[in-house]
Amino acid sequence: MFSRFGLRFRMAASYVTVSAVAVLVVEAVLLAILVPQIRSARDSARTAAQQAARAEASQTQSKAEVIALGIASSVGSSASAIAASRPGLSDGRLLAEAARNLSTSTSGAADGSGADTPDGPNPDSAEAAMALATLEGHIISASGRSTPTLPAEALSNGARTGLSTVDGRIFAWAVQPVTISNGSGGPAAARTIGLVYQELPGLRPGTSVTPGADGVADATGSVTGLITAGALVLVLLIPVGALFGLFSTGRLIRRIRQLAVGTEAMADGDLRSRIPVSGGDEVGQLEQAFNTMAGRLEQAVGAERDAAGLVARRAERTRIARELHDSISQDLFSASLVATGLRKALPPDTKLWSQATSMENSLERTRRGMRAMLMELRPVALEDAGLAAALEEMCRAYETRLGIPITAHIDLPNLPPPVEHAVLRVVQEALGNAVRHANPGMIDVDVRGDGEKVTLTVRDDGTGFELDHVAVRHGMGLELIRERVEELGGTVQVVTAPRQGTTVQVAL
Repeated sequence: MFSRFGLRFRMAASYVTVSAVAVLVVEAVLLAILVPQIRSARDSARTAAQQAARAEASQTQSKAEVIALGIASSVGSSASAIAASRPGLSDGRLLAEAARNLSTSTSGAADGSGADTPDGPNPDSAEAAMALATLEGHIISASGRSTPTLPAEALSNGARTGLSTVDGRIFAWAVQPVTISNGSGGPAAARTIGLVYQELPGLRPGTSVTPGADGVADATGSVTGLITAGALVLVLLIPVGALFGLFSTGRLIRRIRQLAVGTEAMADGDLRSRIPVSGGDEVGQLEQAFNTMAGRLEQAVGAERDAAGLVARRAERTRIARELHDSISQDLFSASLVATGLRKALPPDTKLWSQATSMENSLERTRRGMRAMLMELRPVALEDAGLAAALEEMCRAYETRLGIPITAHIDLPNLPPPVEHAVLRVVQEALGNAVRHANPGMIDVDVRGDGEKVTLTVRDDGTGFELDHVAVRHGMGLELIRERVEELGGTVQVVTAPRQGTTVQVAL
């Protein structure tokens, strides 16, 4: 899906994704651990609060019951006195007269002329309410905050207590029957003519006595808050994670781009391309491996180029040798035959005979030099036969084709390829110089080595020469030997003199 975007964007997106998943996992674990604990704590707190509220309501109900009992006793006493002095009044009239007498008594007590009813209602309480009603629920008299509405369960016979809700407020109420005596004595003489309803504020505003409801709501609110906080963290994590991913991967992306540029340069043929190693991490190891690979590839290509050049030079030398053999050597041979025939045909005491003889000798020397040159141009199979066998073969070829006795003493260990090649070419160059320029009767070749040093000596019994005139008389032969030997840190010594032969000594 994100393959069309760059590596930097994909890494930043992966940082954001991993961080978001981590936040979600942590939040899920917290929810799984904390939600039961939150609910348990909330339920415990709400249970304790509800128990306290119920205790407070029960206490308020008891207080309302005591107040109602005192009022009912006072009203019953007053109604009994009225019924004894004025027989024949209805129950409602008795309650009204008794309420009037109670109100007068309460007012007198308030201004100092009468006593307050024990445990009677506090007239200063704006929240309390009291009503005097018949058994059917008709209110005869009421006092307090307003005329209360009697609950249905308050109209049944006997004392009652309970809780009621008025305008969202919870009140505790109590009912006590009002009884009077007929004066005949005995329990049968008492009868109930009404009831007293007392109402007091039972609980503080907002207090619930229903178990569990508020606890569940609070727990739900806590869980919702936790989820909201987690969502806010996720929203903030997206830009923060993206910026962190972009900044943290900048250096890594630059290093990878350098690798890509170096690879493209190498693919285009620039084998000298290298990348600076900027660390010891995995990318640094990759940079080091790239440089090592580039170096080895450059060496391999160079070696292949050198090998190709060597093969081309060998082919060219073979071609030149073949051309010389097929053309110039044949012409020299034909000229030599003509000179020999002319010398034999002429009288020995003539001037032409001596010139023919000189021409024959000159052509013979030229043919020998040509054969020596062809021997130098002829490639020697060093890689297949080894150095010792190659030197033996070279000496036998010079001896067979040129007719010069050659004594060879060769004792060599295994040598590095550059040293083997130098030894072969030095011996070949020394033999060629001796054959072309010294006209020797014999040549001695001695090559020895002990694993640390190689010495070779090529000695002939030819004409010799003056070392001061070597460049003029003998060209570049000895100079090429010196250059080849000095490249390997070796030394060259030439011992010669006119008519005393030549000795070439090389130490590698």
